[in-house]
Amino acid sequence: MSITYIDAIREAQLTLLREDPRVFLYGQDIATFGGAFKATKGLAEMYPNRVFDCPISEDAMIGLAVGAAIEGMRPIVEMQFADFSSIAFNQIVNQAATHFYRTAVPVPITVRLPSGGTAGSGPFHSQSMEGIYAQYPGLIVLTPASVSDAYHMLIDAVGLNDPVIYCEHKFLYRWLKAKTIHNDHLPIGQARIVRTGKHATVVAYSAMVHEAVRAADRLHHDGWEIEVVDLRSVKPLDIDTVLASVARTGRLLAVGEAFPWGGVTAEVVARVAGEGFHLLDAPPQRLNARDTPVPYHPQLWAAHRPTPESICEALRKLLAF
Repeated sequence: MSITYIDAIREAQLTLLREDPRVFLYGQDIATFGGAFKATKGLAEMYPNRVFDCPISEDAMIGLAVGAAIEGMRPIVEMQFADFSSIAFNQIVNQAATHFYRTAVPVPITVRLPSGGTAGSGPFHSQSMEGIYAQYPGLIVLTPASVSDAYHMLIDAVGLNDPVIYCEHKFLYRWLKAKTIHNDHLPIGQARIVRTGKHATVVAYSAMVHEAVRAADRLHHDGWEIEVVDLRSVKPLDIDTVLASVARTGRLLAVGEAFPWGGVTAEVVARVAGEGFHLLDAPPQRLNARDTPVPYHPQLWAAHRPTPESICEALRKLLAF
């Protein structure tokens, strides 16, 4: 029997409810309905006083969570889609992110953002917000790409005293499966090399890790060995692991599903250019989604985001330099 990515998220929340009485869950339709993606299915029956439905008001959701965290609780807030978190932007970046700096009182909230695109989701249910939130001091931004990380990183997030933006990718929910949840997990802030290589480094995160591995597998047939680094956490950013990989390969391609202007891939390229220029044998490159709203049509959506084909094309140009 396999465990899916969404199973791991549900199991992590169950573990947290069972082991920490300060934890409660709050979100739209998460109690009676089990959440839009069933990440909280059955939890309200098991913990009826700690799994709550809320009004359709994202700023009120975060406002309640901030207040509860200040008073000693550890709330987990589920946004139905990452896109809708923009309605709570003021509460997240101006209240939660700054509160410890202003008062020395921590705000240990975890905000779950169902992120990224799926075929047919369109421009209002497909955005990747990690780069926006990583811009702000005081926030931890996590992007798990494996079943085990989906479980362990959520548990670790709730244990932190900082507010955490937990970006779980909707495309991985039921597609990504594992036989078990491994216990040898890495700490938050440490990247993982998921595929070793010597000719070029691909730095990716979330669902793009799997697209990068597919691309690397294809190029292997042409004699190229591509190293793939899973950032796991974009704030903090493990630039040391990235630089060590680039030192081995001499080439860098940063891949992300978010829009191209600024963001995580731009930060990775800038940091490598600034701190590891002497390691590079070619100009560092990045590949993102296209600079348009996310399209509805499955074929247009497939052309909008990075794919193994577009990653291979970018890598071939990089390797030819």
